[in-house]
Amino acid sequence: MEIVLVGLNHRTAPVEVREKVSFTAEQAQRASEELRARGILEETLVLSTCNRSEVYGVPPESSHECAPGLSIFLSEFHSVRPDILSVSLYHHYDREAVKHLFRVAAGLDSMLLGEAEILGQVREAYRFAHERGATGPVLNRLFQGALEVGKRVRTETELGTRPMSVAAAGVKLAERIFGKLNERKALVLGAGTISEQVVSQLRDRGIAQLHVMNRSRDRAEELAKQFSGKVVDWGEWDTALQSPDVVVSSVSADEPVLRRDIVERAMAARGNRALFLMDLGVPRNIDPRVAELYNVYVYDTDDLSDIVQQNRNARASEVPRAQGIVDEHVTKFLSWQASVELVDG
Repeated sequence: MEIVLVGLNHRTAPVEVREKVSFTAEQAQRASEELRARGILEETLVLSTCNRSEVYGVPPESSHECAPGLSIFLSEFHSVRPDILSVSLYHHYDREAVKHLFRVAAGLDSMLLGEAEILGQVREAYRFAHERGATGPVLNRLFQGALEVGKRVRTETELGTRPMSVAAAGVKLAERIFGKLNERKALVLGAGTISEQVVSQLRDRGIAQLHVMNRSRDRAEELAKQFSGKVVDWGEWDTALQSPDVVVSSVSADEPVLRRDIVERAMAARGNRALFLMDLGVPRNIDPRVAELYNVYVYDTDDLSDIVQQNRNARASEVPRAQGIVDEHVTKFLSWQASVELVDG
């Protein structure tokens, strides 16, 4: 009943690598099925967010022996050269794997210390894997423990008070560049959870005009209506990019939705008026070559370091309390694991 974890995150890999190893829901299911079919793992769970991709599993034999196979699998599955991937991957076993997951759920391993989204992402990854029969008794117990850790940290420490989100950090960066946003116009690409948070943050800061663009117009209208915004039809780039000062994108897409030629044409129509583009997508939504254009300022999640550090400094005093909760639950899980192995033995 050993546990293995292989993954990468914002500390070990830049966004250029992270986007190559991110999993869609369909890919997460397919990867789990293949890992079990090949006999690499008996139980599997894939956790993939904008800042991490991790595979948790229970191998049939030694966890240390299966880790190289997991690394090779990830390289083949995502068509990434092993030499590029290997320098970014970390491998954790048993106690360290348990501790790592519990720290993730607590928000202690996030780019933004105590971030709001990660516990929900862990919960959703567990629900997804469990409903498809990918987890078993060990991962079920492990992830139930992780959710309990996350809940306790958010209710028993100040890490859960006014948690910083990636969306909030992106909008704060826009404020640094433009100053107050009450005379600025914004376009939000996407209508998912992060986009909704972006829209809320922009409205809280008094954005003068807000447009939403999404593949599903119904969802875009729903989001725009919530915040007195307007909808632009998906793909109507000449219209969409004519007036905004700020564009924030969080779209699920395999290829960039904002290509260089689209932005180049828009900038000509705008008279090269400055344009701030914040890419919160992984894989990235904005072609990196867009940053080469005059008066276009492109930022992604890796560019939030200053805001991240300020957030971390403000919350650092709460880390020992949160870590204490993590350690308590690690001990609790390992005791359960030992008791089950004793019975099985």
